[in-house]
Amino acid sequence: MSEFDLIKRYFTRPAPGATLGVGDDAALLRIADGMELAVSTDILVSGTHFLPDTDPFLLGHKTLAVNLSDLAAMGADPRWATLALSLPKADEDWLQQFSAGFFALADEHGVELVGGDTTRGPLNLCVAIMGEVPAGKALRRSGARAGDDIWVSGRLGMAALGLAHLQGRVVLPEDTRSACLAALHRPQPRVALGMALRDIAHAAIDISDGLLADLGHILECSQLGAEIQFELIPKAGGEGIDEVLFRQCVLAGGDDYELCFTASAERRGEIEAVAGKLQLPLARIGSICAKQGCMVRAGDGSEIKITESGYDHFK
Repeated sequence: MSEFDLIKRYFTRPAPGATLGVGDDAALLRIADGMELAVSTDILVSGTHFLPDTDPFLLGHKTLAVNLSDLAAMGADPRWATLALSLPKADEDWLQQFSAGFFALADEHGVELVGGDTTRGPLNLCVAIMGEVPAGKALRRSGARAGDDIWVSGRLGMAALGLAHLQGRVVLPEDTRSACLAALHRPQPRVALGMALRDIAHAAIDISDGLLADLGHILECSQLGAEIQFELIPKAGGEGIDEVLFRQCVLAGGDDYELCFTASAERRGEIEAVAGKLQLPLARIGSICAKQGCMVRAGDGSEIKITESGYDHFK
């Protein structure tokens, strides 16, 4: 099977929302009046972002999901994507399952694949995703204000615990294991939440590298600090898990792809209404303060010392 046969068979579909989609040297796109174009790119590398034997359907899902999560953090409505693949070989069964997982999530969010590239090499997956957001309404990292509440969606640390289980660093009970592996392999990008927060939140980010690392980006861009109450963070049950490992997974484990956002206390009712409408748990876990730095407190008020704040590819 040639490169172009591969593209035609597994990755070419109609793209009615584009002026020109797959099949030329570049796609042609037209955004609606009064909208800004939000663009993000993520690359997933075998052995770094996923295990080599990961189910290809789930890998197709996750490849797109991590990019959708970036648009969710901006409050953008996803529209188009490009996909670049480096493949060790043209394995038709693998390609069928991967593309099925990718397009299942794409269809769920109305995303059209409008271009990309393929080459032979180590397994690497790269998506560039594009979406629309009303001009001036995008959520940014720099908008937090002193006194803001800090909120998170979903439950944190589950994907990191799932990975720790696969790596043999912890043995999870069956019910917890199932939920954690689902969080690791099939994250749910919070696109609807991001769009609902456009006129409510002051700042937002998706949690990909760990809560403390990603919240730290908001604090750095906003030149502020934060105080977090560990007991308020929604998380998987930690029964029978080493306390240090559990806290590390929740605070710095990464791969959650939930949203962390800040908003004034006056908006609590609106945020709770959003949670009810979307049937998505949203939890208030701390507050933004003027003094820079981030402190995490245990239930007794003592400070929790964390040696690592999140994942860094070059450390």
